[in-house]
Amino acid sequence: CLNLKPQNNINNNIQQQHHQQQRLCSFEECSILFCSFQAFSLMGRLAPLSEEPFNEENERRNNNSKKGFQLWMNWNWIKTHFSFVFNKKSNLKMLLSVLGCPLFPVPVHTKLPLNEVSSSAQYIIQHFTAATGCRKLEGTVKNVFVTGKVTMVVVDELGSVGGGSVNGVSEKGCFVMWQMVPDNWQIEIVVGGQKVLAGSNGTIAWRHTPWLGVHAAKGGVRPLRRALQGLDPLAVSSVFSAAQHMGEKQINGVDCFVLKLSADQKDLVERSDNTAEMIKHAIFGYFSQRSGLLVYLEDSYLTRIQAIGTNPTYWETSMSTKIEDYRDVDGVMIAHSGSTTVMITRFGDNLKDGPAITKLEESWSIDDVAFNVQGLSIDCFLPPQELNKDCPQQHLDWKSSLH
Repeated sequence: CLNLKPQNNINNNIQQQHHQQQRLCSFEECSILFCSFQAFSLMGRLAPLSEEPFNEENERRNNNSKKGFQLWMNWNWIKTHFSFVFNKKSNLKMLLSVLGCPLFPVPVHTKLPLNEVSSSAQYIIQHFTAATGCRKLEGTVKNVFVTGKVTMVVVDELGSVGGGSVNGVSEKGCFVMWQMVPDNWQIEIVVGGQKVLAGSNGTIAWRHTPWLGVHAAKGGVRPLRRALQGLDPLAVSSVFSAAQHMGEKQINGVDCFVLKLSADQKDLVERSDNTAEMIKHAIFGYFSQRSGLLVYLEDSYLTRIQAIGTNPTYWETSMSTKIEDYRDVDGVMIAHSGSTTVMITRFGDNLKDGPAITKLEESWSIDDVAFNVQGLSIDCFLPPQELNKDCPQQHLDWKSSLH
């Protein structure tokens, strides 16, 4: 992947492109993704690629995003959606849906009354901010630009006993991410010739994939989980300052302090519908006692799926991320590599063979990080027109395997 930084004339490009009614060609290779910067300037006007895997039959029928919305609200689509985990032909879609651009469980600006904030958590976060040097970003950094590479693979496991086997070849790709403080962000990731887009303008978050189209997220605006994997230490310190101190634990041979955050009941209700109920979504951050750095993230969520006249099925998705290779970028410590493992477990009375488990893995590395990139404006984060055109009265959730 080629590193790319926006040019000073991007604002002129944005204004010119906003008056045109043409679509931007989709990128098939990472080199095109990073070399064609007009795509960057047009990002706010593009329909983001949705994040839902889809079988081949439905994909042929889903020729536009409006049909995708109609299928979304149908229980038969729900069943098709969740069956993708065990469809070997859908490995790439599953990888991008789950690992591509999941959201953090809670907003960045979580604030608790002082009497509810753990003094231990405050101490741990102060240690983290000192170790990363991220306080110097406050008031001085307006945006961040990141490029990196990913390698993803599916590992199928039949149950809790016995070894797993690799179901497919590793899929390699790259991504570009830009963020404007505090809640505006965009990411474009290309893996195996498939492109996924996601973004937020601070009010609404959305995604777009080739197999479903554009769709918005229910609930409050939340940050991109990938950004909190050591790429945005200021956001890490902000969100975990309201966390609950859970004690100490050793992770990968490192003695860590453990902080916990959970989505509140109101947000869980907003992220549910008449067929899918989100029961819980929590995340644990592990901060090294020695270095003070965030070295591990572990989150999980539990969803109950049930149609009228059927038994419920439960889906538990757990994601754990090892964060490492912190390097100095303009005086701030930024993580430059790591690995993520996802376990998707399906269980319920209607599963005769017992729980079904699928394991996904990703390794990632960062090529370039830049602060205060010239030419990045608020127009780059405008939501796609399709959200208003196709669903003016609806606010649809993206039912990926990891919210």
